[in-house]
Amino acid sequence: MPNRTTIEIRGLSKDFGSVSAVSDLSFTVQPGTVTGFLGPNGAGKTTTLRMLLGLVRPTSGTATFGGTSYRDLRAPLATVGTALEAASFHPGRSARNHLSIYATAAAIPQARVGAVLEQVGLGAYVDRRVGGYSLGMRQRLGLALALLGDPGVLVLDEPVNGLDPEGIRWIRTFMRELAAEGRTVLVSSHLLSEVQQSVDRLVVISKGRLVYEGGLQGLDTETRVAVDSPDRGMLDAALLAAGAEFTSTDAGLIVSSMTAAEVGAIAQRSGVALSLLQTQQGGLEQAFLDLVGEGSQP
Repeated sequence: MPNRTTIEIRGLSKDFGSVSAVSDLSFTVQPGTVTGFLGPNGAGKTTTLRMLLGLVRPTSGTATFGGTSYRDLRAPLATVGTALEAASFHPGRSARNHLSIYATAAAIPQARVGAVLEQVGLGAYVDRRVGGYSLGMRQRLGLALALLGDPGVLVLDEPVNGLDPEGIRWIRTFMRELAAEGRTVLVSSHLLSEVQQSVDRLVVISKGRLVYEGGLQGLDTETRVAVDSPDRGMLDAALLAAGAEFTSTDAGLIVSSMTAAEVGAIAQRSGVALSLLQTQQGGLEQAFLDLVGEGSQP
C-alpha cells in the first residue's frame, strides 16, 4: 500500500521577465481524493505543475510532497507518478521495453512492469510496438509508467484529451479507484463536464491566481433568475433602480442574488409586463466561466 502523501503549494510564484505566470498561489491536495486543477489557457496550470515536479524553479514559494520538494525526494518514482504527455514514447519500442528501461534506472523490480501493464489493461499488448497503439492505448501506457513505482501521488495532465467516450469512462473509473486506495490524485483538465463527473474537489486558477478551492457543491450554488419583458428598456431601468445585479443576454436578463419573487415584485411595482420569469441554477460551467472572467458581460 503506497504512503499517503499530501501535495502542498504555498505562496508559489513564477515570473518570466516582466510577465507573472503564477502569483502567490496556495492550495492543498489531500490523499484519498481526486482533485481537479482547472483554468483557461494561459492561467498558469502548466507552469504550476512544472514547478511542482522540479522542472521549473519558482521565483518564490514552495511546492512539496509531504513537505519535501520533488528535487529532494529520495525515491521520486515511488512517491510521485506523472503522466504529462502520452505521445512521448518511442514508436519503435514495445510497452514492455519502455517500462523495463525505467524500472532498471530506478531500481524497481522488473515484475512491476508486467503488473502495471495488466493493471491498465495492456496485458495483451505488452510486446506490440507503441507506434501501433491507439491514442487511448498510449494514454494507458502513460498511466502504467506513472504507476511503475507504486507511488502515493499521481499528477495527471489532461488524461482524457482526445479520447473517445469509452476511454474517458475508463480513465474516470481508474482515477476513482486510485483515490480509493488512499492515493493523492491531481488531474489538470479544461473539460468541465468531465471534471464534474470525476473529481471530489476543485482548484481553479485564473491569470496565475487562485480563484476557487473546494468541493463541487460549493461552486455550483448560485441561483439565478431569468427575466424578460416586451419592453426590455423599462425592465432594465426598473432593475437598476432597485439595485439589482444582472447581465444581459439574447434570451433576456439574468439576475443574481435575488429570488424570482423579488424580481417579479420589482416588475409589478414598476408596471413592467413580463414575458419570462424563471429560476435557474448556474451550473458548474457557468460558475467556472464567471470565476475566470469569461462569463456573460453586462
